[in-house]
Amino acid sequence: MIKKVSIIFLILFFCFNLGTYGYFQIPIWKDQDGTTEVNAESANNFLNIESESAILIEQTTGTVLYEKNSHEILRPASVTKIMTVLLIMEAIDNGELSMQDKVSCSEKASKMGGSQIWLDTREELTVEEMLKAICVVSANDCAVAMSERIAGSEELFVNKMNEKAKALGMKDTTFKNCHGIDEDGHVTSSYDISLMSRELLVNHPDITKFTTIWMDSLRDNKSELVNTNKLIRTYEGATGLKTGSTSLALYNLSASATRDDLSLIAVVLRAPTSKIRFSEAKLLLDYGFSTYKFETFCKKNDSFEAIPISKGTESSVNLVFENNSGALVKKNENSNIKQDLVLNDNVSAPIKKGDVLGTINYYSDNGNLLSSVNLVAEKDIEKVGIINMFSHNLNNWFNLFRK
Repeated sequence: MIKKVSIIFLILFFCFNLGTYGYFQIPIWKDQDGTTEVNAESANNFLNIESESAILIEQTTGTVLYEKNSHEILRPASVTKIMTVLLIMEAIDNGELSMQDKVSCSEKASKMGGSQIWLDTREELTVEEMLKAICVVSANDCAVAMSERIAGSEELFVNKMNEKAKALGMKDTTFKNCHGIDEDGHVTSSYDISLMSRELLVNHPDITKFTTIWMDSLRDNKSELVNTNKLIRTYEGATGLKTGSTSLALYNLSASATRDDLSLIAVVLRAPTSKIRFSEAKLLLDYGFSTYKFETFCKKNDSFEAIPISKGTESSVNLVFENNSGALVKKNENSNIKQDLVLNDNVSAPIKKGDVLGTINYYSDNGNLLSSVNLVAEKDIEKVGIINMFSHNLNNWFNLFRK
């Protein structure tokens, strides 16, 4: 009996000391308000992710499907360039740039080092060529050249990056440069990377023209480009997005893919090896595609039905869906969707194209609201007046005889 008690005491003493020196520790993260909470997904890491931090989200809704230490503050390395590319695409959309604009190379840009295409201060490339180099081979020199072209200096461009990060709710992020080379205080989290990745892919889908390139060239085929993201070549439905690695950051990746209307974004940070970052991003994406599906309810500008209107030059107006609408559901769950149609009463002219005249709400079986989409007027309908009353009545007369 004494021997048994002694053995139990020794075991408890041994375990206590292991815990004291950090061998048995539950992973934790600090919440935005500074309080410490247990990360349930980390404590129950059912996918056995080795990377320090990881997250999987659905692209359309932003729903988090899996996470491990997703708010842990880490170095992003060249995954930083997702924000750089996002601001470039916004500048193009705003008319500040065009794809064919020529961009020069400063002394600073030419001396960046790391991943680059060895820009020369005597040459100019188009915005399109710069984007290709940034997205495919993570060119630091092109990232700096574009930042200077848009904001006048990299420093001013970084201010824009931080402003955009704040607008997107990226509370774990501080940018110090536009390329991701290690710098004190240049940090983010896998959660924040998923936010900016989603913003880029949802609002600038044309970027996949660059992020899905496996091999290409520049300078009249003199400079070969091979994508640093191996999943582009090996993973079905891959759409991007960006790799990153340094000696301090280790191996990072934001990987995106689409299959059967379901779009996913997987982010892994601080993977111990390059092989593991790709295998774990693939594992996350595989989990998402095997577990979930996206049910599309309607698509933007699809016709719904016509409704009657009064006092108009036409007796009815056709309604169309204002936006795409759908919901993320688990594959093994019953997904009987119920819809509730609400139309405006006593609709009368004048009506402008895009006026909201109704709404459809989609509900799950248990009554949870899954999605809501407005029904809008397909075109303008003028109000009948003295000037157009004669032509309106004449048209009605001719239409009567055609019937």
